Amino acid sequence: MKMPVVRMKAIEKSFGGIRALKGVDLDIHAGEVHVVLGENGAGKSTLMKVLSGIHAPTAGTIEIDGKAFPQLTPADASEAGISIIYQELSVINELSALENLFVGRLRTKRRFGFPMIDWNQMETEARAILTQLGLDINLRRPVGELPIAHRQILEIAKSLMGKVRVLVMDEPTSSLTKIEVDRLLDLVRKLRAQGMAILFISHKFDEVRAIGDRFSVLKDGSSNGTGLIAEHTNDDLIRMMVGRVVQQKFLSSHPIDRTAKPVLEVRNVTSADRKRVRDVSFDVHHGEVFGFAGLIGSGRTELMNCLFGAEKRASGSVVLNGRDITPRNPLKALKSGMAYITESRRQTGFMPNFTIMENTVVSARVKKAAMRGALGLVSSRADRALAETESRRLAVKASSVDQLVTELSGGNQQKVLVGKWMATNPEVFIFDEPTRGIDVGAKAEIYAIIRKLADEGKAVIVVSSELPEILAVCDRIAVFRSGSIGGLVDGATANEEMLLQYAIGGVA
Repeated sequence: MKMPVVRMKAIEKSFGGIRALKGVDLDIHAGEVHVVLGENGAGKSTLMKVLSGIHAPTAGTIEIDGKAFPQLTPADASEAGISIIYQELSVINELSALENLFVGRLRTKRRFGFPMIDWNQMETEARAILTQLGLDINLRRPVGELPIAHRQILEIAKSLMGKVRVLVMDEPTSSLTKIEVDRLLDLVRKLRAQGMAILFISHKFDEVRAIGDRFSVLKDGSSNGTGLIAEHTNDDLIRMMVGRVVQQKFLSSHPIDRTAKPVLEVRNVTSADRKRVRDVSFDVHHGEVFGFAGLIGSGRTELMNCLFGAEKRASGSVVLNGRDITPRNPLKALKSGMAYITESRRQTGFMPNFTIMENTVVSARVKKAAMRGALGLVSSRADRALAETESRRLAVKASSVDQLVTELSGGNQQKVLVGKWMATNPEVFIFDEPTRGIDVGAKAEIYAIIRKLADEGKAVIVVSSELPEILAVCDRIAVFRSGSIGGLVDGATANEEMLLQYAIGGVA
């Protein structure tokens, strides 16, 4: 076999007394898609940051084209053609799509003897990349106004703007529709055929099998297997990742009495523009997880925003246990016993530069202040006790509740976000894309949490673009299409084809 483009040997990385990487080996070859698998917290993201020069390894060596880099810097990595698409979006919402693509590398031309930004040249270059990715947007529009899926595609396009030899993709499809995923995988195949080395991090086995050549598994910071994907089953890979076969179904274990009065009744909800959400009604019963499937842009998230008071409604009501709690704003929703785990952890979920404790108690504090009409005294001892209780209940893996939430894996960040809302003792939980970007083991833990909440009598709503996820956890599924419910199916008998038919209007 030819010399690898990148060779990482015996990589160690410690943060304080915690060993995040324990002697990891990884070779990346030209013209190959190498998939990295592992649970959240296994060390995948840390390894990528070592490869990009963001983290210096505590021990071990990095070779690029046979040249050793004892202290690889971000500049060294970029100069060598290493480009990384991180799981969390790094686009700047206030800048235009075009400005985001060319941050730090603006194209210029001379006019009247002075250098001027060449917007036309940049737009031509940007269009060439975006056409390959199937995205046609107004490049002068602020990125913050674009859907999450479009921002994800911009992130991918940005990584391809320079001379790239090694492309590292960390959960690149987490926000994309099936059509967009297919386009991206086709592009990966083209790049592989052109000789690019691709490191692909994903928890979606259909994607892994569609494009992967080789795999490496990380477990608890150590290498735990490598080989050809074609020679291993999914169960083989899962056992290497988590040491067990993961439960796949989390439907209610007992019959749901739908003749009884619902826990939650939503009636005739219409958004202020009367387009994105139109006359939506549904019920959620005791012990039931109610799911919303549908294509991105169908209006599911907009409906959740209307229910939580984050978007204005033209009409509609929300009734909880017979009591009208229709919220005018998120604060009213919080006071009324609603919890909303949003689709973007970093942007609208947790506070990135704060600790687990600070993130866990913030909503409970706000609710208490709103109920009392004043903030009152803050008790650090009570805050710590509350944060530790929720962290134990949700099995958050961290050194302590004083650890920054950004230092946690995606799955543990999601648990902190759930704990933040559980600390408010709500009666209604809305989960929008609850497992985006987290691994198969952490997904199972989140599903178990969702099921436990429903079994405790909470009203639980789950919105997801992943059809296997909807089918795994939801007892009933409403398929959203063009702002309204296009079909309602039983989770025990539904399948992906049925949901897609409703989503695209193929069922009368």
